[in-house]
Amino acid sequence: MLLKVIYSVLFVLTSAKCCLSAGISSNIGCVRTEKTALLQFKQGLIDKSNVLASWETGKDCCEWRGIACNNKTGHVVTLDLYYNSSDIYNVETPLSGVIAASLLELPYLTYLDLSFNNFKGEIPKFIGSLSRLEQLKLAGANLSGPIPPQLRNLSSLYTLDLAWNYVTFENLEWLSHLSSLRYLNMSRLNFSEFVNWPESISKLPSLVELQLSSCNLPNVELSFVNSSNSLEVLELSDNPLNLSIFNWMANVSTNLVHIGLAGDQIQGPFPDVFANMVSLVSLDLSYNKLEGGIPKSFRNLCSLESLNLEGNSLSDRLEDSVENLSCAQDTLESLSLSGNPFSGSCPDNLTRFSSLKELYIDGTNVSGSLPKSFQPLSRLRSLSLVLNQFTGSLPDFTGLSLLRQLIISKNQLNGSLPESIGQLSSLEHLDLSWNSLNGVITEVHFSNLSRLNFLDFSRNPLSFNLSSDWNPPFQIEFLRLSSCKVGPAFPKWIQTQINLTSLYMVNAEISDSIPGKFWHLSSSLVELNLSMNQIRGKLPNLSTKNCTFLYFDLSSNLLDGPLPPFPSSVAILRLSQNMISGPLSSFCKTEAPNLFFLDLSDNQLSGELPSCWMQFQGLLSLNMARNKFSGKIPSSLGYLKNVVLLRLQDNKLSGELPSLENCTELRVLDLGANKLSGKIPTWIGPNLTKLLVLLLKSNAFYGSIPLSLCSLPALHVLDFSKNNISGALPHCLANITALSSMSPEVEDNSSVGFVQLTWKGIQIEFGHNLKLLRSIDISSNNLSGDIPESVTSLLKLISLNLSRNSFTGVLPNNFGQLEMLESLDLSRNQISGSIPPSFSSLQYLSVLDLSYNNLSGRIPLSTQLQSFNASQFTGNLGLCGQPLTPECPGDATTEDPAVPNGSGSDQTKQDDDGLISLGFYVSLALGFIIGFWSVCGTLVLKTSWRYTYFRFFDDIKARIM
Repeated sequence: MLLKVIYSVLFVLTSAKCCLSAGISSNIGCVRTEKTALLQFKQGLIDKSNVLASWETGKDCCEWRGIACNNKTGHVVTLDLYYNSSDIYNVETPLSGVIAASLLELPYLTYLDLSFNNFKGEIPKFIGSLSRLEQLKLAGANLSGPIPPQLRNLSSLYTLDLAWNYVTFENLEWLSHLSSLRYLNMSRLNFSEFVNWPESISKLPSLVELQLSSCNLPNVELSFVNSSNSLEVLELSDNPLNLSIFNWMANVSTNLVHIGLAGDQIQGPFPDVFANMVSLVSLDLSYNKLEGGIPKSFRNLCSLESLNLEGNSLSDRLEDSVENLSCAQDTLESLSLSGNPFSGSCPDNLTRFSSLKELYIDGTNVSGSLPKSFQPLSRLRSLSLVLNQFTGSLPDFTGLSLLRQLIISKNQLNGSLPESIGQLSSLEHLDLSWNSLNGVITEVHFSNLSRLNFLDFSRNPLSFNLSSDWNPPFQIEFLRLSSCKVGPAFPKWIQTQINLTSLYMVNAEISDSIPGKFWHLSSSLVELNLSMNQIRGKLPNLSTKNCTFLYFDLSSNLLDGPLPPFPSSVAILRLSQNMISGPLSSFCKTEAPNLFFLDLSDNQLSGELPSCWMQFQGLLSLNMARNKFSGKIPSSLGYLKNVVLLRLQDNKLSGELPSLENCTELRVLDLGANKLSGKIPTWIGPNLTKLLVLLLKSNAFYGSIPLSLCSLPALHVLDFSKNNISGALPHCLANITALSSMSPEVEDNSSVGFVQLTWKGIQIEFGHNLKLLRSIDISSNNLSGDIPESVTSLLKLISLNLSRNSFTGVLPNNFGQLEMLESLDLSRNQISGSIPPSFSSLQYLSVLDLSYNNLSGRIPLSTQLQSFNASQFTGNLGLCGQPLTPECPGDATTEDPAVPNGSGSDQTKQDDDGLISLGFYVSLALGFIIGFWSVCGTLVLKTSWRYTYFRFFDDIKARIM
């Protein structure tokens, strides 16, 4: 009993002491000197978001944001002000300023993290005096200058992160003193001068993780390094390495868990060095130039969970490569083989990898049919088989209840869509576009797809048969049904999709008007493309609909009525090839500062062009061709300083061309087929130096061609045809570099859109191939004088049309220099003299017209010139020879010096009256037949003679060779 009482008393006393100690511990605040040091550190910072609002004098510093103290001593042990830049919801701004030396007053600091802030200056040298520091993280802190060698004093440091700064270092000797280091991240620092970096790393015996991505590691042959058991994570992506990295890697550690060598430009056969890496869990060799296939040593990697070989040059049979992964069939969760030119068919053994969650085999040469079922891959989350050559029907997707992403676009699949796809209850992204799938889509195909937010069936002849009152189980964001049979009615079920952001139903056989209720979805719609249908009706005033359109395309439909104002958000607006009529005045109510593409061509818009273009100064492309606009071109178009393409052709615009000299970015200016007049402005040359296409054809311009046009170095196409231009052709055309120089193209012409040109007598629309075209057309004007010799310096010219003018003189002798010329029309001028012999060098000519001039003499002989019709040379009275005439005068006269008094005709008559008679021809025929068969017949019938005969000729051939 007494013993129990003693134990009870001891228990009470012990409990009281513990409680008292706990109370004392909980009341210990931070040390005053350390609190003062932190406040001084704060004074050196610029805190725009008031991140350090809790750092107040009246509060315990151990309770401040980012501060942690030892709960027994009160000393500050942690300073963590890491800025999370990857958090899209983080509205705070990073700290800036300087890292004050007052941190030296925190002698017990073990953890310092100032990552991803915006400090100035160098890494402070005093950090090397924080002797108890165990973790130092300064990644992305905008620090510069040399790394202080004092960091070598941090003997307790086991984490060092200096990545993503602008710091430099003379050597790596200081690293070898950090014997406790386990984690080292120096990514994005420049190692280009340190060929001995592997030796420096090998002196860190405790290193577990090494991060040296994007360090410009020197491409040297790596020497052998003794194996260790510490290094587990090796990340060397985005460095210019070679195949020797594999041998170094195989010897640096036997316990590697992760290897990252993505984007290292490693070229050559896939090394077979993985036999001893049995601990490997993750391997990323994407975007290199490895060849062959997955080596057999992978059969030892039984713990592999992630393998990324995307973007290499692996070309072996895919079945063989997959077979070499067989040991990981129960562990492999992520496999990416995209972008390799594998051969063979889709391997059936893929379905053995029961743990697969992600499978990417995009852009390979894999062909054949898909497995009949993916049911064994019940854990699959993502399946992407884009851009292959798969044929046959889609597999059965039963059992893939976890599948979130299914992408099998751009293949050659056919057949109907299996109804099992409607049972993929976790599916969020479904893309089967650009195949040949057919059949009917019903509600069953969507029955359980409640999470679907992306659907793309485009470019498949699928027919939608959905009831008019169908209410989908999903709320979709991206819907693309182009080239599917969705119509004829506009789908009512789409009007239920209140989260719809992007809608593409191009060429969907819709021949209905757009319901008014649809426009209520516009508060979420950003992309709308309903082009190439037969949608009729009028567009509402979308500026009042709370719209958020960025991309709006209803081109190639049957819309009519006036053009309404559009919302301020619109950036791309395409309404070409409709029946929209009336003036543009209402469109001027559109206040869209971000509008950069406007296409209203091929409508029935009329009246004068408005003067409101100053409010659309962001326009890059303006196309209002083929309408009924009249009146003058407004001077406000000159405010479009960024415009690249301006097309107003095929209207009824009149008057002189206003100044566009501020539109210095213009590449294409097409004002053809109007009623414009006046002289061609001289400002075009010196101001529009980036001009590629200048089309002023079919107007009433007069006067001479200004010499300033020769200041257009990039000009590809010049068309002044069908005007009243007079004077001479400028001699300086050879100054146009794009026409005369054979140097490689530098200018990117991909942004000029489509340009309609008269090419070889036919109206053709040029797009991306415009960069290959070089053309000058000044036909049907009043130009006179000689064709200057400088024209023959336009070495890249492909088409030249100077027809229907009043050119005189002779053709330049060096016309044959224009070896790339495919079309040449000089007809209906007054050119005289002969066709230069150099015309025989024009081997690519497919269109030629020299008719109705004053040319004379013989047409030069060449394969090309004699292939044209006589009509291309007619109207030249002195011209002769094929194909115009069989021969030229004098070709039949042959004077025989042995018969001085006899003419050619007499001689011919004498021959006819003498030896050459009917008997002569009979004898000639009989002699040929007898001679031929006496030799050849013997060779046919006598084998030994034939053998000797051909052997004789073989011997002669051997001696000659």
